[in-house]
Amino acid sequence: MHRIDPSAGRISRREAIKAIVIAGAALTVASGQVPATPDSKRNHMKITCFIRYQIDPFQRDAFKTYAENWGRIIPRCGGHLVGYFLPDEGTNDIAWGLIAFDSLAAYEAYRARLRSDPEAKENFTMAQGKRLILREERTFLEIVDGTFGAPSSLQKE
Repeated sequence: MHRIDPSAGRISRREAIKAIVIAGAALTVASGQVPATPDSKRNHMKITCFIRYQIDPFQRDAFKTYAENWGRIIPRCGGHLVGYFLPDEGTNDIAWGLIAFDSLAAYEAYRARLRSDPEAKENFTMAQGKRLILREERTFLEIVDGTFGAPSSLQKE
């Protein structure tokens, strides 16, 4: 297992992505929202929108509120919210959001619903007004069958 040295103050982007994906998968499986068996098709998401935010570190609490608001909005508009992640140790201005979809077409339908949702518009306006997001990057990742939600061999069945 690779250990991150907290005294170094920084972790690589690859290490951060790996930690977030592992945490997101573990939280999703533990919540029962994604099947623990890779061959099951129930609620099996095919792609994940991986959002990397550069935030104003002095507005961490405002970004937390922004992320919490998405916890209500995203599922209502058709996205499977894996989670939002705030910086804790190390880099203090990078946050992450992961949202899963059945397909890119499902993502486009979600975006259309998001544009017409009053609470979503309000959340975007709040973030812009406070200028808490300095930069935002989106990457779409395809889930490799048999790897997402695979239970640990140490888990009790």
